[in-house]
Amino acid sequence: MAVPFMPKELSWLSFNARVLQEAADPSVPLIERVRFLGIYANNQDEFFKVRVAELKKHAIINRDSGSDNEQVVLLRKVQQEADRYQQTLNEIFRNLLNELASHSIYLKDETEISAEQRQWVEKYFRQEVLKHINPVIIDENTDLVEFLLDKYTYLFVKMTGEEANYYALIEIPTDQVPRFVKIPSDDHSVTFMFLDNVIRIGLDLIFKNLFTYRSIEAYSIKMNRDAEFDLSGNVDKSILVDMSESLKQRLNANPVRFAYDAAMPPPIVKFMAQELNMSAIDSLMPGNRYHNFKDFISFPASADETMQYQRFSVVPSCDFDSAQTPFDAISRRDILLYYPYYSFDYLTEFLRQASYDPKVTSIKINIYRVASESRVINSLIDAANNGKSVTVVVELKARFDEANNIKWASRLTDSGVKVHFGLPTLKIHSKLCLVTRKENDKLVRYAHIGTGNFNEKTARIYTDFALFTANPALANEVEGVFEFIEYPYTRPNFRYLLVSPLNARDRLTAMVDREIAYAQDGRDAYIHLKINNLVDEKLVNKLYEASQAGVRIRAVIRGMCTLRPGVKGLSENIYITSIVDRFLEHPRVMIFGNGGQEELYISSADWMTRNLDYRIEVGAPVLDQRLRDRIKRIVMIQESDNRKARIIDAEQQNDYVRTEPGTPKIRSQMAIREYLEDVERESAAYLGIAYPAE
Repeated sequence: MAVPFMPKELSWLSFNARVLQEAADPSVPLIERVRFLGIYANNQDEFFKVRVAELKKHAIINRDSGSDNEQVVLLRKVQQEADRYQQTLNEIFRNLLNELASHSIYLKDETEISAEQRQWVEKYFRQEVLKHINPVIIDENTDLVEFLLDKYTYLFVKMTGEEANYYALIEIPTDQVPRFVKIPSDDHSVTFMFLDNVIRIGLDLIFKNLFTYRSIEAYSIKMNRDAEFDLSGNVDKSILVDMSESLKQRLNANPVRFAYDAAMPPPIVKFMAQELNMSAIDSLMPGNRYHNFKDFISFPASADETMQYQRFSVVPSCDFDSAQTPFDAISRRDILLYYPYYSFDYLTEFLRQASYDPKVTSIKINIYRVASESRVINSLIDAANNGKSVTVVVELKARFDEANNIKWASRLTDSGVKVHFGLPTLKIHSKLCLVTRKENDKLVRYAHIGTGNFNEKTARIYTDFALFTANPALANEVEGVFEFIEYPYTRPNFRYLLVSPLNARDRLTAMVDREIAYAQDGRDAYIHLKINNLVDEKLVNKLYEASQAGVRIRAVIRGMCTLRPGVKGLSENIYITSIVDRFLEHPRVMIFGNGGQEELYISSADWMTRNLDYRIEVGAPVLDQRLRDRIKRIVMIQESDNRKARIIDAEQQNDYVRTEPGTPKIRSQMAIREYLEDVERESAAYLGIAYPAE
């Protein structure tokens, strides 16, 4: 029998390989394929900074304790897989350069441009780039660990003299100058040059008056640091100050990966590894001439619109559009939005009107990740200025958004908003908003329960559900979650909501057990899951048990999956696919057959130990049958995807779902939009309004 669990780190690499598949997929528009290289690279950076760094810590602890070090073996396997995918990326990159060239778009280095172009680049370097260049001359006193920053790529410069060699590092200033510099062309072609190569052309201008050398060469390097950090726990400090100081630890954290130009001479590679204190369990990764491929996320658009995704128009919400106010709309019936198919503007308008509506008495909201220019935050500040009671729970430990959240927390506090920072031991990851309104001398609560963040930017590229309801059964329990956050020593009783860490694990386990009992009684039993990650060992074992009892389990899982599907005697009743496409699949949905009385939940929580035991997460049953049917239909469309779905088998080989010739092609993300348009036309007819013209 196969090993029952796939290591989550290897499963994560398999997920990112699906992102890399998009860069190689000829059905994806060419510029978007280039950008998928950037998404892959950005993901890979975070993987090393977080997951590999954590694995390294465990390996060191176990090594010091003298126990068997399975983590070291896993680290080596992770490195091998990462190296293999790096080679795939290099090959895809070369192919994309050729395809771009076939469309008269060129990305040239300093040896491939004309004399006239070189003259232009030299002038550009002097006028636009040189002022941002601050080289560090490497000598015996240089601390490279302290100097190298995680977010930049660098040029390691070697100057070969008659009697001595000289070395320096140059930071590629991509926060000051574009990474892709457009240079003039003699014809109608479009030519770009990496900023790295612009600097290579200007090397003599930087160093000729400092050193005497007969040759100069430069090699690209990149380092990733451990992204974890600890709060000091100093109760005498403001938590904002404590958090700000703790973030500084990340700047000087230990390196976990060093990527370098494969053409770099071995003695220099050895020197850098020694200077960075890289050990045998750290990642030394030879690559191509360029690093920080994440910059390709912003690769310039083409004048040829067919080379990018077609403009995506949102579907109107007739429920909201037909009402005078969002409160009128939600009072009429529950409303479900599915981003990015619907506009996030409905949420921001809900908060904007709440900020000045004289009937609104209070607003409460969780903030995990928000946009850098957030209309959500601005409405909360306006509400406080208008005398509303505003409570905002800000999760300061939202990884890589800490600094942004510190900024917003300070601004909210200065504006008179009541700000909570959650609990020391629990991240607050729920996606809740509660507006209380006084109507006819009664308090009426309007709740938002979502699967994604209150973030205008990501709502355009992440798929997520947002449920708006004035149903007291749900809204009153949302109020209970906020009370628990403020007074964690209380233990509210939640009948409807799944709240981590209070009842979610037990309720999920009980619902799986219920399906097992139905299957053992010979009744129809099934579970449908749509989640981002499935790695919790107890729940994976429970799904194995359900499969062996005859429960049919169908799942769409975007990222990590430690469960091995389709293994005889273990999981042959489990079938899992993963969809990677234009939008990032982000919602969590759980459907249980329940003996014909089907139950459906949306949730902010993945099936991970951290989400169930160490975070405040909220899942909610969808009580409106009309909306339950809608979500189930969306899940079924995704389960039918045969264009962008990959099979998650026991070894996670990422084979695409194949169909018989003549079978209709279903690309779920596009089919869902068509379905939602049909839904809204029906809503328009029900509400007696005209459906908006295209």
